[in-house]
Amino acid sequence: MNETSLQASLKSTDTEEWIDLLFYRPLGYRWALLFRKWGITPNAVTVASIFLGVGAGILFYPADLWWNIAGICLLVWANMYDSADGQLARLTGQKSELGRILDGMAGDLWFISIYAAICLRLTPGWGIWIWVLAALAGAAHTKQAAMADYYRNIHLFFLKGKSGSELDTAERQRQLYRSLAWKQSFGRKFFQWFYVNYTRSQEQSSPRFQRFFNRLKQEYAGQVPPQQLREAFRRRSLPLMKYTNILSFNTRAVVLSVSLLVNLPWIYFVFELTVLNILYIYMVYRHEQLCVSLSAELS
Repeated sequence: MNETSLQASLKSTDTEEWIDLLFYRPLGYRWALLFRKWGITPNAVTVASIFLGVGAGILFYPADLWWNIAGICLLVWANMYDSADGQLARLTGQKSELGRILDGMAGDLWFISIYAAICLRLTPGWGIWIWVLAALAGAAHTKQAAMADYYRNIHLFFLKGKSGSELDTAERQRQLYRSLAWKQSFGRKFFQWFYVNYTRSQEQSSPRFQRFFNRLKQEYAGQVPPQQLREAFRRRSLPLMKYTNILSFNTRAVVLSVSLLVNLPWIYFVFELTVLNILYIYMVYRHEQLCVSLSAELS
């Protein structure tokens, strides 16, 4: 495998988790090369990952060890494709707004399937309460994953500029939503509505960053800030990337798998509501303080 080509398929080693670098990215790269050879688009790979992830969730419904192991394998396969679609997009230059939206929705659909399967599995013993616990965990999960993704893209913006980041604004996405017609672009406009709310939620959860970023746009006329400022932000943001990685897929997948293998899947919901929520609050606090500090230095 060509190491240089593999590196070119990554967003940045700053934002990659060690499990991804050792396992998912090398295998995703091989899949990406194969898909490129076959003429398969990144969006088609994302759709395939949705079917695999939803299938994994269905296999978590039976309280049977072997069915659950099969589901874990499908979930790993789905995440391999989730890695491959982005790598394929970077290798072929086929990045798009729709691809970004689809990629974000893929993980949501996986976990909706997983949550529903676990709830149906535990309803005979828990009744309605397992659904309440799952709803609370799902709400926490959505917020945690959205902010982890946001902070990674902020980091990439200061590291690589606009071309190397998917950092976006709710206002721009709202304008794009309004430009689409329901009759001609029903599917795209439908997905776009969710993405507008997704970006708005990210901005509402990071008020100090919004003030800092708006000030940069005013001072530098909307252009990328100078290298010295970008490097200062990157240096202070880099230690926070480990928290964004913990709040992403791999840690969740490990805890979910263990809870299923010991036949106590409710543990996963509790883990999201306690450990991951505490980490989420700390991550947001640290990032907001970083922005306050840099704003003071700008003054």
